[in-house]
Amino acid sequence: MPLTLDHVVIAVADLDRAFADYAALGFTVIRGGEHQNGITHNVLVVMQDGSYLELIAFKRPDPRNRWSEVYHRAGEGFLDHALLPGAIEADVAAAQARGLDIADPVPGGRHRPDGARLDWKTARAPGSDVPFLCGDVTPRALRVQEGDVRRHANGVTGIARLTVAVRDIEASRARYAALLGTSADAPIRDAEVAGTPARTAMLPLGGGTTVTLASPVGAEGALARALAERGEGPFAVVFRTARAAGDLDVGLSHGARLSVVGPEE
Repeated sequence: MPLTLDHVVIAVADLDRAFADYAALGFTVIRGGEHQNGITHNVLVVMQDGSYLELIAFKRPDPRNRWSEVYHRAGEGFLDHALLPGAIEADVAAAQARGLDIADPVPGGRHRPDGARLDWKTARAPGSDVPFLCGDVTPRALRVQEGDVRRHANGVTGIARLTVAVRDIEASRARYAALLGTSADAPIRDAEVAGTPARTAMLPLGGGTTVTLASPVGAEGALARALAERGEGPFAVVFRTARAAGDLDVGLSHGARLSVVGPEE
């Protein structure tokens, strides 16, 4: 079964402010709770396609954590992205057999505000150009809630495209393909990303989401700045919506580059 996009992680300074701002953008926002490490807590925006945004805040720095290092150095904005495995142990073993340097799964979890405990396992490669895997131990519906929380006033139904900033397009394409179990020869094309020249490769995920790996040509422009400031990882998210397309207010999105495309695109 093809791996699907599970969630995109966005660092915010104040969780209550982020909750209010994403609600002002037309999203239904829900409280996620506190992680077992006691250092981070989150709120979520869950979409009809099963993917979600995780808005995460740090109660204190965690020197051992890359997310903490990026946030405390570069501020609010994208941190990471995760894929949903079919069976995490088997998917990790398969990726390792294909040559990807990815660690064995480790346990994690959090407590929801209603007292429910969620447990999962994650597996990560050393570089942030490829996503981590997040596989549920408790039922996924506890972590990724269903029902009316997936309906949004702005009409957003899911994530159509995710752009990931990378330094070496060929190397990242090969690493991503090893994770997905797909061909490593996706065409590399010249394109404009955020108005600046880049080399790109498009990789389809399950569920209809497309990941575009993008490496800047030169040291100027938003893509190059993002790499310099935040390192490799998510650069932009494009949502599907049944309504009008356009960019979302980057101030309200806390540094995350978000936009929407209409149903015909």
